[in-house]
Amino acid sequence: MSWSLSRLKPREPELLDATFLSAGRALYLANAFESKCQFVLRISNLIAVVQDDPVLSLQEAISSLPGEKMLGPTLKELTQHALGGFNSEDIDVLDKARKARNFIAHEGVAIGAMWAARSNQILDHMLRLRAAVTDLAHGDNIISQWCHGIEEPKGPLPSFFIEAYPTMIDNWVFGHFGELLDVLGSGDSSD
Repeated sequence: MSWSLSRLKPREPELLDATFLSAGRALYLANAFESKCQFVLRISNLIAVVQDDPVLSLQEAISSLPGEKMLGPTLKELTQHALGGFNSEDIDVLDKARKARNFIAHEGVAIGAMWAARSNQILDHMLRLRAAVTDLAHGDNIISQWCHGIEEPKGPLPSFFIEAYPTMIDNWVFGHFGELLDVLGSGDSSD
């Protein structure tokens, strides 16, 4: 359990490269999701401050905003905030995305020592990572729609993009595996 890198060569170097690429892309999405949640909450809080005291200057309103929180409390406050608009299904999707974000951030490539990792162990973990990325993509899709509404309040939501987004995410994060994860995920490994 000493160094993370070893003088020993990995058993599965190509599979590990693909795994690290997927995990890095998943982590990027997880960080972006958290940032967007904080952005929407910050704007929601700003609206509430201005509505409570409309004579405040913008600088005073901004300086009175609460500090940023971790993702769980951010989502809890966001879904209970006056900005509203989240139904119970959205709240469930956002909570799954929060859990997925935590999995990605803390266990994204938890495969043990890379020099000893075997293909079945790596691929089993990739299936868990893929499930987490799917949950994250659905939550990110919801929060991204809110960001779009804030940034372009008069612009229509791009329904084609919203519909395609989870598939786009899956292709970007895992496309380099080809159909391997699909076959493993279906349980049909007889080919």
